[in-house]
Amino acid sequence: MSGTHHTPPPATTAGTAPRKRTSRRRSLRREVPSTVGLLADAGDFAAMRDYRSFGFDHHDDYGDYLRQVDALLKSLAAQGIHTTVALFDPEEYADYCAEHDLDPDTPRTRTRFTAELAGGGPALPYTGQPIEELVPLLVDEAVRQATWECATMLLTGVGTCADCGQDIGQASFERAAGILDRLLAGAGPGRHHLVCSVPTEQEQLVVVLHAEITEDPPGPPRTPPRDSLDFVTVLAAGLALGGPGGLVLRSTTDGFRDRVHGWRLDRGRLVTLTAAAVFDAYCTDADTGEPVAPEPGVEYCPGYEADVPGPHH
Repeated sequence: MSGTHHTPPPATTAGTAPRKRTSRRRSLRREVPSTVGLLADAGDFAAMRDYRSFGFDHHDDYGDYLRQVDALLKSLAAQGIHTTVALFDPEEYADYCAEHDLDPDTPRTRTRFTAELAGGGPALPYTGQPIEELVPLLVDEAVRQATWECATMLLTGVGTCADCGQDIGQASFERAAGILDRLLAGAGPGRHHLVCSVPTEQEQLVVVLHAEITEDPPGPPRTPPRDSLDFVTVLAAGLALGGPGGLVLRSTTDGFRDRVHGWRLDRGRLVTLTAAAVFDAYCTDADTGEPVAPEPGVEYCPGYEADVPGPHH
């Protein structure tokens, strides 16, 4: 008896189509960025536990929360998903919910708040940093952003020159940018660490800038663009306000002792300090006023001229 040979039909589309759709969705998911809100300390964690919908109860501690966040970040990274970590402030969250008439005790509202944080709040890309490093980095980013916002607000509010009508804030910003260029030009090759401090009625503004200048081959100063902007903005605020302040430059060059130069802000001018004044400033405890032993391997140097005074001081 001869039988008829039937060619097996291809796999049914009913079986393959769902698998293809799932695979495509997974591929698309890897192209959708994620944002994770991170609580900075145990106090913020305790504040969020007052919401019943929050995933941790009063038997959990902040350390366990950090471990869970760390595991989540690693899981997202393993899937190839770009993740931004944003600082989640419970007080700002409560204000946000009140302003938008939202129920704060829902995951949906927290997700909406976290998504908006990535666009304007303190946030950093996750690149595999250990969670114990990520938290202080985020806090530093929050301080940096708040400092820049305060300095910008001060510059905006200075007004115009009574004599010529020029915007004093803009003129001070341009002048501060020139000062930074001359500071780095005078520093020469090496690694440079600049700190500018400006006391204001609102808070003490402190900004730090790291720069590197190569000798071979010679090149322009390498500075992070955002850090340069922050530094110039704070220095400009000090110039525009005309009050006290200070600037320190520490330079490290291979084969030489570290050099420290200093300046003070006085009535809208950046004034050079003598070597003795730089020594006194560095070797005095800022909190107690007691003398501190000089740091070995450091040369205390006078400041050099870096300011070209404008008409608004």
